[in-house]
Amino acid sequence: MTVSPHDQARILSEALPHMQRYDEEIVVIKYGGHAMGEEEAAREFARDIVLLEQTAINPVVVHGGGPQIAAMLGRLGIKSQFSGGLRVTDAATVEIVEMVLAGSINKQIVSHINQAGGKAVGLCGKDGNMVVARKAGGQGGASGGAAVADVVDLGFVGEPEKIDTTVLDQIIGRELIPVLAPIASGPNGETFNVNADTFAGYIAGALKAKRLLLLTDVPGVLDKNKKLIPDMSVNDVRKLIADGTISGGMIPKVETCITALEQGVEGVVILDGKERHAVLLELFTDHGAGTLIHR
Repeated sequence: MTVSPHDQARILSEALPHMQRYDEEIVVIKYGGHAMGEEEAAREFARDIVLLEQTAINPVVVHGGGPQIAAMLGRLGIKSQFSGGLRVTDAATVEIVEMVLAGSINKQIVSHINQAGGKAVGLCGKDGNMVVARKAGGQGGASGGAAVADVVDLGFVGEPEKIDTTVLDQIIGRELIPVLAPIASGPNGETFNVNADTFAGYIAGALKAKRLLLLTDVPGVLDKNKKLIPDMSVNDVRKLIADGTISGGMIPKVETCITALEQGVEGVVILDGKERHAVLLELFTDHGAGTLIHR
């Protein structure tokens, strides 16, 4: 599509109030899903992140990497076990998880941002004790009122316990873009793999971010007729969980949103990372993208 110079100028002018709204504010973007695996989409995402920084917004990128981890484990002949949708992460697996997340994926995103003209810094939760995690527990199924639920040992899967933003405070606002892998230290120096959505939510809360954007493989939260809900309060979310409208894998995502809001984030958006320029659509246009959840 060819856009005339006059239309380009008008589009930039119409973006001004949105840019002013986020001026010098922190926006945490969780980057994951299929968009991560497509080279052209990854480069477009990097350009969009650099554009945010150039307009005086302070982006912080948190990334996942489930498919890439699975591919590497397969290549090395390490079989994955799952419990309740969570990967059971033993000592051999967590070593690979750290190598893929904090190594190859993190540096690839850093490289794309740098190639787009930004200055990205790749980190993980271990750096500067940014995220200290505790061991996560999983519940197995139980049948019968007298039965006791089996506690599943998920291995080196962690949940954030303490957040220290010292390192990020030194980076943010200095034309540097932090790119964070969801790997954390334990209290005894262990390595923990943390769910990327959860990691991003705690980072956004600790930084009192203006927005947390969760890029996913779905358009956002859908109603019973499978239509997008553009705007929701925390009370709305709880009602839709209770009546079964929000179910399955969307429940932990919206619970992450609620936690982030309770910690001081102004708004959280669940949006489709496969849509081109989804971040710019959400932040710089009246159209927006996905589902905005607020207090």
